[in-house]
Amino acid sequence: MQQRTIGDRTVSAIGLGGMPMSIEGRPDAERSIATVHAALDAGVTLIDTADAYHRDANEVGHNEELVARALREYGAGAADVLVATKGGHLRPGDGTWTRNGDPAYLKRAAKESARRLGVEAIGLYQFHRPDPTVPYAESVGALRDLLDEGVIQMAGISNADIAQIDEASEVLGGRLASVQNQWSPAFRSSRQELEHCAGLGIAFLPWSPLGGIANAKDLAERHGVFQRVADETGASVYRVTLAWHLALAPVVVPIPGASRPASIRDSAAAADLELTADQIALLSA
Repeated sequence: MQQRTIGDRTVSAIGLGGMPMSIEGRPDAERSIATVHAALDAGVTLIDTADAYHRDANEVGHNEELVARALREYGAGAADVLVATKGGHLRPGDGTWTRNGDPAYLKRAAKESARRLGVEAIGLYQFHRPDPTVPYAESVGALRDLLDEGVIQMAGISNADIAQIDEASEVLGGRLASVQNQWSPAFRSSRQELEHCAGLGIAFLPWSPLGGIANAKDLAERHGVFQRVADETGASVYRVTLAWHLALAPVVVPIPGASRPASIRDSAAAADLELTADQIALLSA
């Protein structure tokens, strides 16, 4: 599979997003583990998770534990996988999302994530979403301290604007490895952040690259040009969409969520789909 870079790590150009395996409507654990294993078989070496990827209030870290189990059961072949997790978002169990950017909380959360993942140091830890009640520099400062203490190997941020990207980079002393923002055919308001990351050489990880759990099934209907290119290439509209992501900049590493082996196999194949310049221009218009 085509490779890309996050910080000092080389990863597959397509990652796997773990959220659908742990929130509402999730499949049983066996199918989820089969999905992770299918991803690894296809060459995926980046898995994105978070302590907030759970359904019920009493199961914080559900997805982290699921990913850790899947990697253990896969065996030695999982040694090169970069697991990226996040902290700062919470789910109280009623379907809502809350935030906590308190530095002391983030430090505790990261150590708990490391414990659930079964690692001495988290490969990539990202501040999940800004907390308006806490100065941004203070929240990111927790990640700086975690880096310095060796609790995490790389630091990233999520749901950030350009000013926050620059502020995080300054607080981290130039060690900002990734920015994880929403980006898809339907959601393009992060274009400036994507281009900013490309200019700085910071990995840009689009979340919900296919439009999200509820909307992905309607991608072809809502975005006919993507289906047109799919018809031209003989690939699925999802594979075309991810190939378009990759064509935008060499720092882009999309992380499509999946809960079925067939889905992640199709997504992983996007790394080998080359679109023409005309097709890319059409999809980007």
